[in-house]
Amino acid sequence: MEKKKRWVREVIGNYMVDLAALDEKVVAVSADLFRSCRMEKFMEQYPDRMYNTGIAEQNMVGFAAGLCREGFKPYAFSMASFVSMRACEQCRTDIAYANANAVLVGVYSGVSGGLSGATHWSIEDCAIMAAFPNMTVLEPSDGVQAQKMLRATLNHEGPIYIRVSVVPSVDIYSEEYEYQIGKVSIPREGKDGAILCSGVLVQYALEAAEEIFCETGKSIRVVDMHTIKPVDRQAIRDAAATGYVLAAQDHNIIGGLGQQVAAVIAEEGLQTKFKIAGIPDRFVPMARPDYLYAMFEIDKDGLKRQMLDMMGVEIHG
Repeated sequence: MEKKKRWVREVIGNYMVDLAALDEKVVAVSADLFRSCRMEKFMEQYPDRMYNTGIAEQNMVGFAAGLCREGFKPYAFSMASFVSMRACEQCRTDIAYANANAVLVGVYSGVSGGLSGATHWSIEDCAIMAAFPNMTVLEPSDGVQAQKMLRATLNHEGPIYIRVSVVPSVDIYSEEYEYQIGKVSIPREGKDGAILCSGVLVQYALEAAEEIFCETGKSIRVVDMHTIKPVDRQAIRDAAATGYVLAAQDHNIIGGLGQQVAAVIAEEGLQTKFKIAGIPDRFVPMARPDYLYAMFEIDKDGLKRQMLDMMGVEIHG
């Protein structure tokens, strides 16, 4: 029986109501995209704690910074490309430089927006946001983790950027799952290789690892790198000890999770075969996300093929 899939952006939008109930300082800000970010329930229950700046992302981020100065905990919602690029200077100067306690949430991360095309894709956002001092960068892989991630942001000191896919995902974790910013989660153990990934690619990595085990007997560890910055260095050391590391993310291969992992491997002189999987460093025509993920070899079949190729394992038949 196929597992039920959920849209993480809907889970986040709905959970904002619970977050607001926990802390009266929680407010929501958006650049006229509350409905695209699935914030309808928050709008209904807390109309006096939501602010719409109109289609003006720079104003949205600057306004969120001002709310921080007044003691509020703002959660600013828009598309990931608009948060990270259109409001780039405000994210840097108003939020990161001020070390403001704002949470910036960008939906349509990577190429998950599919037919929206390159103007609405965000294959550069991690590279941009991770470059700002003080900024923590997160990416949830399922609905359960998204809720616990939001809960963890409530008491976090300093700015946070959360990138959110709009591709539905199965629930990987149970309600008992314990989440910690900066500490990876390992939904599947393995000793013969490791796939380090984030967001929607975690479910594809789990499927790939299962098929590899069934067909070859090789056990592949799947490491959920939900915290892109600060990266969990110990988890990378442990993954490198398997001898094969594949770092995958719905992001440009330049500046994303893969290069974060590569830096640790190089700086610490870790001995492992290593490859980065992601969006190639070029613009491509719009298409549905499943087609794009297959083309870029970051879906289940692509991750499986890349892992086996790196390991030198052939599947016959």
